[in-house]
Amino acid sequence: MKEINKKRAIQRLKRAEGQIRGLQRMVEEQKYCIDIINLSLAVKEALSSFEDFMLENHLSTHVVEQMKSGNQSKAIKEILSVYKVSKRK
Repeated sequence: MKEINKKRAIQRLKRAEGQIRGLQRMVEEQKYCIDIINLSLAVKEALSSFEDFMLENHLSTHVVEQMKSGNQSKAIKEILSVYKVSKRK
């Protein structure tokens, strides 16, 4: 992973981590349920965005290298595996 992408990935995870801590505080402080749900949905979106970012990174680095090195079958299996898991959401 390129250093700039690593920093971006960590930044996204830290943002999600902060949102999760916020959720925990909101529950502890018995905040309004709808506000908690809205923040929970934001956490899901943040994680989904992180997954998209990681997939894009993987496709543009590892998969490209696998294709160049003649290991197309491994690249295809990995992509299909992620696709199948993502369909279960």
